[in-house]
Amino acid sequence: MALQLTSPVMDNRGDFPPEYTCNGRNVSPPLEIAGVPAGSKSLALIFDDPDAAKEPAGSGRTFDHWIIYNIPPADQTVAEDSAPAGAEFGLNSAGHDRYVGPCPPTFKHAYNFRLLALDAELDLSQPTKDEVLKATAGRVVEEARLTAYYAQPGRG
Repeated sequence: MALQLTSPVMDNRGDFPPEYTCNGRNVSPPLEIAGVPAGSKSLALIFDDPDAAKEPAGSGRTFDHWIIYNIPPADQTVAEDSAPAGAEFGLNSAGHDRYVGPCPPTFKHAYNFRLLALDAELDLSQPTKDEVLKATAGRVVEEARLTAYYAQPGRG
């Protein structure tokens, strides 16, 4: 079985539930991890918004919403408003080590959850997404994605 990342509250390429955005409770959605490859030493989860770079008032950069690494490499369910037990947190684009939900200002954005199965644990301390990706170079065993779309009410 290939590495899989799914959610009981959203379909891949479907709509992002408002409850998990700035217009709702702004907490992380539940996620399910399956098919972790044998030999994986850790997992990393990156949740970002590449469409933020296209916003007129944006910084021209992807907005990183949630960075988690050194997740124990096991099939598991991650509860709503939670992170995998034993995981470490990186810094999102707001400078926080926690989840920040979608809040696109002008048009419907694609939001990507990327799950990386790695052949090593990462020796980092509150890294940015770029630092996590640099540390994972050449260490990715397998990758899974979950993408969902969200626009502010009345704008999408």
